[in-house]
Parts: sequence; structure tokens; C-alpha cells
Amino acid sequence: MKKYIIALSGVFIFLIVQKTKAQVAIGKQNITNSSVLLEFGTENKGIILPSVNTAPGASGGTFIFNTTKKAVEVWEGKNNGNLGDWTLLTDENQGVNHSFSNTGADVISNPAGVIIGADITAKPGVLVLESTTKALVLPQVANPHQNIKGTIAGTMVYDTTADMLAVYDGANWSYWK
Repeated sequence: MKKYIIALSGVFIFLIVQKTKAQVAIGKQNITNSSVLLEFGTENKGIILPSVNTAPGASGGTFIFNTTKKAVEVWEGKNNGNLGDWTLLTDENQGVNHSFSNTGADVISNPAGVIIGADITAKPGVLVLESTTKALVLPQVANPHQNIKGTIAGTMVYDTTADMLAVYDGANWSYWK
């Protein structure tokens, strides 16, 4: 009887976890901001964007390091007369491709990648945050140009000293208000 209670308890906990739209913390034990889906610790590290030469089917808010243009870009759905287009966040052909790019096919069991905040998504991406009430808070680093060692193209952080978005193209940091 005890085995059945333990088994049923395990199934119950599994079902609860599967239906919970959890928040995720990386580099820390607890979420400190209830308005975010994904929150980062305080280490001098950033998000490294996918290095690709194309992102078919991109939706608004998709960020990439474009290996052809050697620049960080964001897809804006209402850019270019509501047709959508890529907006450069760093100068074109100023960046440097890094040697850490994937050489094989993507190995993702879910074609949508990792989804946080929902069970499914129609948006393509390796990491998709789905929420109508919560946001992404970028890793926060003071003076990333001085404090992040070994930075590679496509790194993105929030610079707490400049109070701006900072993106790195492999050669230069660009800042956005």
C-alpha cells in the first residue's frame, strides 16, 4: 500500500509541475522579480545570441548575430511598412564571427526549442518566452566592456552603469537606450 501512495504522490507532483507556468532563474536560487519569466544572477556574464546567416519565419523580438552581415540584429514585425524587417543593433560588417558556431544540425527534440511560460508556441526559436504579463530581464553587468572576459559576438546584457542595452558584435560594444 505504501508503494502505491508514493507512486500516486509522484504522479500528482509530476502533473502539477507540468501544468505550472514556472518562472526560471539562471545563476541564482530564487526569482526576485515577480514580473519576469527568466531572470539571471549577478555574475559578469551575458546572453549569447544564436550565430546564424538567416532566421526564416522570425517573429517580432527575435535577436540574432547575423554571420553574413557580422552584426547583431532584431526582427521588428512592423518595420519596413508593416512587412517586417531586420534592424541592425550594431554596425554592419564591423563585427567578427567567432569560432564557436555550430557546425552540425540543431539537435532539439521540440522543433520550437525551449519554451518558458507556455506549453506550446507558434514562434520559431531556440528559446521562446511566451507570456502576456511577464518579461525577460537581461543579465545586468556594470561596464561589460571591462568586466566580461572572453566576450564573443552576439553577447547581450544590460549595462547598469550606462543604464542601457549593450550588444557585442565580436569587435565593438554598441549601446541602446
